[in-house]
Amino acid sequence: MVRVEGGSFTMGCTPEQENCNDDEKPTRRVQINSFEIGKYEVTQELWEAVMGENPSAFADCPQCPVETVSWDDIQVFLAKLNAGGEQYRLPSEAEWEYAARGGQQSKGFQYAGSNDWAAVAWYYENTDNRTHPVGQKQANELGLFDMSGNVREWVQDCYSVSYDGAPSDGRAWEEGNCVRRVIRSGSWYGKPSYIRSANRFWYATYFHNNNLGFRLARTIQD
Repeated sequence: MVRVEGGSFTMGCTPEQENCNDDEKPTRRVQINSFEIGKYEVTQELWEAVMGENPSAFADCPQCPVETVSWDDIQVFLAKLNAGGEQYRLPSEAEWEYAARGGQQSKGFQYAGSNDWAAVAWYYENTDNRTHPVGQKQANELGLFDMSGNVREWVQDCYSVSYDGAPSDGRAWEEGNCVRRVIRSGSWYGKPSYIRSANRFWYATYFHNNNLGFRLARTIQD
């Protein structure tokens, strides 16, 4: 886990984010409290250690990100992982974007850690049509890997078609259509516009496929 120092940032379709979608607007200032986030996406090895099975389509790679997991599946995983009193969770959408952009160390890149997508991301042109072990590409300003590419990542928030009315304090937005939950990042299957730090999409909570995973977060109790 990597500690992310709190601060404020502009979330959404900022000038360097080319080819924005309407649901990335309007831009807004968000205040983030310090928190921890996974240095890597949750791996198949960790998922299997907790759950006793591996649902991944590319299941021959313990250090590859777990995939083919739904938002609902992740809630079961978190309950088991936290059975000993830990407090792991999914990041909020705002926390995820703040971390992807580099937090207070952000250099304003379009992707997580660079303007060169090939340096930081596994995407459709360089993947051989599959996931890859975590941590092989360049990290971002906070030392986080694969925030652009490899697998798309579930976050806690319910999906809304714009940021109108969204919380400004970094917490998850859990109002509206909560059958749909937000996913972030692009994946081994995606094109460069999908791996921008501001790009967002949604799936139903029961949906899973072979380019969809997650990373952990944890609240810091100061």
